[in-house]
Amino acid sequence: MKSLTDYVVFNDRKLAQRYASKRIPMSVLYEAYFDGDLDIPGDIYEFLRNRNLFVKYSLTQQHLSWAVTNFVPEVTIHSKDQDKRIVREHYDRGNDFFGWFLGERMVYTSGFFEHPSQSVEQAQDNKMELVCRKLQLKAGERLLDIGCGWGTLARFAAQNFGVDSTGVTLAERQTEFGNKRIQQAGLSERARIQCMDYREIPKQTFDKIVSLEMVEHVGVKNLVAFYKQVRDLLADDGLFLLQWTGLRRGLRPEDLIWGLFMNKYIFPGADASLCPSPMLKAMEKAGFETHSVENVSIHYAWTIKKWHDNWLSNKNAVVAAYGERWFRIWHFFLAWSTIIAEQGNAACFQVVLNKNLDHYDRTRWVMNKAAVLGDRLKLNERVHDVPAAATPANALQNAANGA
Repeated sequence: MKSLTDYVVFNDRKLAQRYASKRIPMSVLYEAYFDGDLDIPGDIYEFLRNRNLFVKYSLTQQHLSWAVTNFVPEVTIHSKDQDKRIVREHYDRGNDFFGWFLGERMVYTSGFFEHPSQSVEQAQDNKMELVCRKLQLKAGERLLDIGCGWGTLARFAAQNFGVDSTGVTLAERQTEFGNKRIQQAGLSERARIQCMDYREIPKQTFDKIVSLEMVEHVGVKNLVAFYKQVRDLLADDGLFLLQWTGLRRGLRPEDLIWGLFMNKYIFPGADASLCPSPMLKAMEKAGFETHSVENVSIHYAWTIKKWHDNWLSNKNAVVAAYGERWFRIWHFFLAWSTIIAEQGNAACFQVVLNKNLDHYDRTRWVMNKAAVLGDRLKLNERVHDVPAAATPANALQNAANGA
């Protein structure tokens, strides 16, 4: 049977002696890797797929200290000022940093693959097409994207479906980036990215609302209030699409340690990573009715693997700009998260909702030939008639090139 030293090289003698013949806590291992006290010189996937032979998932004193000083205050407060600080510390690190793994589309949410051999760019185009079709977007409608990131979906929907798009993000660099690409695409009259907290969105009415993997940052304590706000912003005959990632029910040891790792290093303050039942309960309490829920977790796994491939291919640039430590953190995060998604520790869902009103026209799901599940669609057969571009991929490439 293989041992830990078949996969790692210790640079710290005391650490090597301590774990020469016993299991190493996963958190001790990754902290040592980030600090350079050990190296993982070979295939990190081979190491991680054999990790249960020599690691254990236990809480350490470091976990407890960090939870008291960071995690608990973040979970219990979730004020505007706190959320702004957390978001900007993370997402305003640098567009180059995120571009080195996200690729040209700059979309930091799960894509949708018709085949695992597709590129991450095509998968993101597929996902945006699927989202727009699930929302039954029509030319002239008003679309709100809450937590829009770099604004790619808002631009895509305006260019390919003829809607008026507004994206909202707390990150200043995302706002600048998104508006620049919108301007380059000649869409400034129909799309815009605004830098604000979601709680500061002015009262108005949108025909359709979308939020992709942002609700985790809202926090458990604010979930129902968030969904009530979305309901109030949505037209009575409108649709709301939410995509989120969450840990599975019945927290297992690795789930807990991975979740704490993610909250410390990757998504601080994102404590609303829930399984479907409590998430749907919060939506229903806010007055929503669920039309469809689709598990897109395997697409989540494939997306992260593609991001990891990009990250590895840009190692020299990352290290030169941000240092070895930042490269190692994302190297470990992307590889471990690929496996986490594959084995079901965390899952990704898309849900389509409408207001639970007596007079809501529920015949739309039949009469409008609603897109229900992505795996039953041929996404390359476009059903809308906005002639802005021949394909979503061409539209986005033209925007990137300033065409």
